[in-house]
Amino acid sequence: MARDIPWMRERFEELKSQNLQWEPPTLESASTPRCQVNGTQMLMLSANNYLNLTTHPKVIAASVAATEKYGAGSGSVRAISGTMDIHLEAEQKVAEFKGVESSLIYSAGYTANVGLIPTLVTGKQDVIISDELNHGSIIDGVRLTKASRAVYPHNDVGALEEVLRQHKGSERKLIITDGVFSMDGDIAPLDQITDLAEEHNAMVFVDDCHGEGVLGEGGAGIVDHFKLQGRVDFEIGSFSKALGVQGGIVAGSEQVRNHALNHSRSWLLSGSQPPGVAAAQKAAVEVLMEEPEHHQRLWDNTDRFRKEMESLGFDLGFSTTPIIPVMCGESSVAKQLAIEMGKLGVVVGAIVFPMVSRDKARVRNQLSAGLTNENLDEILMAYEKAGRTIGLI
Repeated sequence: MARDIPWMRERFEELKSQNLQWEPPTLESASTPRCQVNGTQMLMLSANNYLNLTTHPKVIAASVAATEKYGAGSGSVRAISGTMDIHLEAEQKVAEFKGVESSLIYSAGYTANVGLIPTLVTGKQDVIISDELNHGSIIDGVRLTKASRAVYPHNDVGALEEVLRQHKGSERKLIITDGVFSMDGDIAPLDQITDLAEEHNAMVFVDDCHGEGVLGEGGAGIVDHFKLQGRVDFEIGSFSKALGVQGGIVAGSEQVRNHALNHSRSWLLSGSQPPGVAAAQKAAVEVLMEEPEHHQRLWDNTDRFRKEMESLGFDLGFSTTPIIPVMCGESSVAKQLAIEMGKLGVVVGAIVFPMVSRDKARVRNQLSAGLTNENLDEILMAYEKAGRTIGLI
């Protein structure tokens, strides 16, 4: 029998006593708008699969063909003998799509952040300036550095400017922000941030994992949304959300790619993407470039859902993207709303303390291009019923 580790058991029991432990549902089918969850057919409103590309025939076919040609894995890290032509083709396609010189693909968006950020600063003479609501992977990457750190209030450009003034003597200044903030669904004022960075000789690093495939012309991301190509130094993206596959992206100049390839330990020391994944990555970008109707359908669904939820009386916070929270206040209210929606056949996520402030619990909805008008009718009726049941509307 395995040895008991008291502190682990005690820590888990403490989580359980506060009802804060994770109990992930089991997906028993493909991630589609209507899918099998814990033995039940449900409508999915809690997935990152914004463009419904996980089951696109071209993406699946590319993955199968590459697996048959190259095998299930590469056999090595990319720096030694694990770089295949299909990896390079995927990176070239990403750069073309985003309108930049080059890109480098990591095993995940997380490994891109924790691997690249520590290579961009060296010590206390440098400073990292970070939005207070940045993703946990950014926080982890910053913790791995020895640089000075400053945090500015969420999307407060005036406060950012003041921090830059306070650190005008720093050797390297690195501003880091999410593009789309995953809990509130709002976006960074990247145009203003970039203007300030150029004025104060700072580098700009944007994590756009939730903006990839969502913002910009045809889904090219927040840098394209603000037409800042060539002015944002480091653009982090993800294949595991709107593009429906798996992996992280660093996009920018050829110089940035060379730096990341030679210095980022999470890239150098990780096995390369399986050939089937790399082929699916390339195919997903090609689909998005060739079939813009997926992007348009996502925004049509988003606009309809937001308008009708507001008309029902729900508070949707500050969202301007397909991430649309229903603000509930207390964690118990958010959890009860998610339970009631589940009873009505809709999977939504309750986001509660400590993931958000104690008084800002919410149920997070993530719209998909794959949702039909009939699906949305069903979801909206469920929300009206659940909201009235718990007294939220």
